[in-house]
Order: sequence, then structure tokens, then C-alpha cells
Amino acid sequence: MKGTELPGTQINVINEVQRGRFKHVLFDFDGTVSLLREGWQLVMGPLMVEMITGEAPEGPSPEIEEEVREYIEDSTGIQTILQMERLVEMVKAHGNVPEDKILDSHGYKKIYNDRLMERVSERIRDLENGTLTPKDVTLRGALDFLERLSRKNVIMYIFSGTDRADVRNEARLVGVAPYFQEIWGALREYKDYNKEMVLKEIIATNNLHGSEVLIVGDGPVEIRNAKDNDCVAVGVASDEIVGHGWNMDKYPRLVKAGADIMIPDFSDGPALIDYLFPH
Repeated sequence: MKGTELPGTQINVINEVQRGRFKHVLFDFDGTVSLLREGWQLVMGPLMVEMITGEAPEGPSPEIEEEVREYIEDSTGIQTILQMERLVEMVKAHGNVPEDKILDSHGYKKIYNDRLMERVSERIRDLENGTLTPKDVTLRGALDFLERLSRKNVIMYIFSGTDRADVRNEARLVGVAPYFQEIWGALREYKDYNKEMVLKEIIATNNLHGSEVLIVGDGPVEIRNAKDNDCVAVGVASDEIVGHGWNMDKYPRLVKAGADIMIPDFSDGPALIDYLFPH
């Protein structure tokens, strides 16, 4: 690991940043707050490999599998439709599928969403009937962290690559919607919404400087957006399967993207808030 660990915590400070001036905080949702969509990579990866391989008699090659794995790792945090646009490009480039059988990005997205929602819908049912609780489907300490952060003089937002109606519904289901002034998610057209657009608009509308904006996320995309706009970035490299602890595959990707602070989850939430807002 890089950086300096705060004593008695797992908070890893990569870069010293100006603290205590934050006015606006933007959270990614899936993998950062919510675990309802845990395992999406295990749906998207095989889907991409299947669509690229097509009817090739030898089946998927190691090269295709590696290309898909690397792309998913690097694109975590962007809108699904953009990932599907890239899938269209990969299908065409590998040439295993007849041109008239290649779907457009919305066609591939529908297949992906249908497969993913089989998993998500089951968790939502368990949440609604009480088999699961909000703590079971959120990252460890996330609910308490949001509660504590809400007591600070900050405005909080969600900006997600998940479709807007879905992320708003899921934020409500896991009990975090009341903490956020606005919950943004993907629209049909990328030009109508993306994370960097939201971030730039918040900065411009409120006449903010970078050190007044904090970004919290588990994907390289929002971390790069933060650094491109001189904001402070907290990278969340968590093991989503168990809901806490380090995922050391995520860690280097988020550090490379520019994370200033790294955490495995929000178990050290009180200490993180004390660090971000020193007395």
C-alpha cells in the first residue's frame, strides 16, 4: 500500500490535501454506498465475452477474456450505455458475429439489465420482506457515515452510472435517499447526463474551488473526474462480496486514478470525518 495510515484506522492518506473547507460532497452509489448490485461485473463480463465470441467454433479466446476484464476494471463508474457502446466496437473488431446480427448499444444494454436484475430483484424482495436489512445491503458503516456527514454544513449528492429511476428507487430502499439533495443517474442519451457534467455544473453554479468539493467513489471514472477538476477524492476499495475490508484489486486502480485518501469501507467513518473536518 502507498501513503500513510492514520493511527488506529485503515484510512490510508495518499496525498496531503486541504481539509475542512468542503461544502459539497458527491457519492458514487453502487459499490460505494449500496451493495444491491454487487456482482454486476460477473454479469457484464460473461455477457461481453459471449457477444464478442459469437458463434466462433473455438469458443472465447484468452485474449477476449482479458480484453473484457481490463475494460470493465477501467470503466467502473461510467454509464452502462457507454460500456455497451464499447461492446459494439469490440464485437465488430473481432469479426465473429455477422453484421446483421450485431445489436446496437441499447440492445446489448437490455440483455445486460435483464440478466443483472434477476440478482438485484431478489435482493430487493428480501429487503422489502425483511429478510435483509439496509445494513445488509450497504457497505459497512455507510449509513452511520452519511448520518454523521449530514450534520456537517455540506450538501450531499449521488451521481451514478446506473439508470436514474433505478438509482433513486434503490437509494430509497436502502434508506439513504433523505441524506441527498439530488440523486442523479444515467439518462438514455449520454450527452444529457454524465458525472463530469454534474460536477462541473455544481462547481460553476456555486462558484466553488476544488478544495470545497469532495468526491467519494469506488470507480476510476469519478476519481479521475475529481482530479481533473482539482477536487479531493476518497477512493473506496472494498470487498463487495462480504461488504467490508480491502479489495486489493481495486486499490491500485483508484490510486493510479488519483485518489487522495483510500478506505476499505466506512468502519472508520468517525475518524474519517474528523480527518476531513479537523477542529
